[in-house]
Amino acid sequence: MKFFCKGAPLPGVFTGLFLGLLLTAAGSTLAQAVAPDAAAKTAPAADAQKKVFRYSFRVAETGFDPAQIGDLYSRTVTPHIFEALYQYDHLARPIKVRPLIADGMPQNSADYRTWTVKLKQGIYFASDEAFKGKKREVVAEDFVYSFKRFADPAVKSPAWTWLQGYYFLGLDGLRQEALESKKPFDYDKPIEGIRALDRYTIQFRMKDPKPRFLTGAISASDLLGAVAREVVEHYGDKIQAHPVGTGPYKLVQWRRSSFIALERNPEYREVLYDAQPAADDTEGQAILARLKGKRLPLVDRVEISIIEENQPRWLTFLNEQIDLLDEVPADFISQAMPGGKVAPNLAKKGVKGFRMVRPEAAYTFFNMEHPVVGGYTPDKIALRRAIFLAVDVQREISVVRRGQAIPAQSPSVPHTFSFDPGFRSENGEYSVPRAKALLDMFGYIDKDGDGWRDMPDGKPLVLKKHTQPDQTSRQLDEQWKRDMNAINVKIEFIPAKWPENLKASRAGTLMMWGLGGIAADPDGQSAFQKYHSKQIGGQNQARFKNQRMDEIYDLLGSLPNGPERLALFDEAKRLSVVYAPYKTHVHRYINDLAHPWLIGYRRPLFWQEYWQYLDIDTSKLPAP
Repeated sequence: MKFFCKGAPLPGVFTGLFLGLLLTAAGSTLAQAVAPDAAAKTAPAADAQKKVFRYSFRVAETGFDPAQIGDLYSRTVTPHIFEALYQYDHLARPIKVRPLIADGMPQNSADYRTWTVKLKQGIYFASDEAFKGKKREVVAEDFVYSFKRFADPAVKSPAWTWLQGYYFLGLDGLRQEALESKKPFDYDKPIEGIRALDRYTIQFRMKDPKPRFLTGAISASDLLGAVAREVVEHYGDKIQAHPVGTGPYKLVQWRRSSFIALERNPEYREVLYDAQPAADDTEGQAILARLKGKRLPLVDRVEISIIEENQPRWLTFLNEQIDLLDEVPADFISQAMPGGKVAPNLAKKGVKGFRMVRPEAAYTFFNMEHPVVGGYTPDKIALRRAIFLAVDVQREISVVRRGQAIPAQSPSVPHTFSFDPGFRSENGEYSVPRAKALLDMFGYIDKDGDGWRDMPDGKPLVLKKHTQPDQTSRQLDEQWKRDMNAINVKIEFIPAKWPENLKASRAGTLMMWGLGGIAADPDGQSAFQKYHSKQIGGQNQARFKNQRMDEIYDLLGSLPNGPERLALFDEAKRLSVVYAPYKTHVHRYINDLAHPWLIGYRRPLFWQEYWQYLDIDTSKLPAP
């Protein structure tokens, strides 16, 4: 599964000379975002034993119930609370999968349709009032229940359309029964596709072969971690605020869209730091040498402030109010990491820099059901393809993204099996003359003489693009306006908070919106979820329907890796350009900065759980 993030790299930089003035000017936004961190900044100095990792999100979370979330920010919190059967080795590159709650690697049938997993015994959920004072061990039935929750219509899981693609025998039928009878979902009815063979053994059976089931579904630590039924039933519609898992941390404070705090789970089992970096991985080997054998988690508390604007978020790092700034503000990247290296003034303070091309894509979708930009007739396809051609991605990269991206040629993202750096398509072209010629050919001309193109039927042609009220989004909007002006197409912008836009996009009420998608596994099929008709309302925000694309998507999930599968990926890429429901803009560089007291940071490739692997060197913390 992929998950959504804000469709632009984050924010800006400022020199220390004007820090005090700018902190004052930032006003209430900064005060609200970092006020909870004031105590955290001095706490480690006052108590050398208590280690606090301070962090920020640039977009607000939506909640912490795995079955009800699909955004990056919530999914950065949940894997530190919930644990799946397997996880990715934190330091291994290329990636390796290792057991987490599972007792050893899974057993699979020769046809990849049946997978059997043993659980470790003696793993317990964190204490909660829902358990009425009793210790609660994790058993196979907890995973059966957790998987079934995604199919429950009442849960309205955005990830159901993804999980449905595994075709667990009987799961879709159980959902249909609930939909047709209008009765509550029957969690107690056994199904062949997901069942507990005994207290500690779970078996998955699927209609089609699923060769990559291990690196897909059962390694998705946050979404498919064990959830206790009695917790869900106890909290009801408040479950988003009461995550109870088996992981290293517990949620202890949540002010929606403002502040989140987690603390060490005192009942977390003994897990020692271990990893398998490659022999020639100097950085990974150094981290392992320093932390190997230490009990996890290494920090006692994690504090997250939500800071949406570029400038305040950068200033919190300069002012040492957060320990890690992931996604250095693009507005000022030249001051922070010129040429990909930490600026001398920051390096002198011991600040460390990290840089990589992320396995993600920033894109704009067109609602295929909208009367203006939607539809499958030649004139509608021509309109979308003309818009494609008019988008000046190179200028977007140089001006808005400050050079921190590479142009995208297809939905496939770097670091995945489906990505081909030599692939080229119209998606990556920029040609105003071709865009104008397409519009002219299909009747999108200025009929009333006001200087703007009209629809073929004479009605005004007005694009309405949803956006966010932050600095980077405003810069991207300016770029869009410039590009559309060049082809005489009027465009208007409708700002709203990112979670509101995400909700509206899933409901199909937006004409256009830009965001990003990040791969959650190394395969690459997830990049095409947004073209799969069964995932309308979830990953398929464009509400795109095409029979051949659906056939390809299903075949991609069943075939082993090889030339036949790669050929299908190429066909899917070309279909994505032919119908143009999405404009894939760029694959972004991610530049991270860490203060010298943060130990062990390495950006994950396809997963979000890493806080338990971080340490704080309290001897290097600044004086209070």
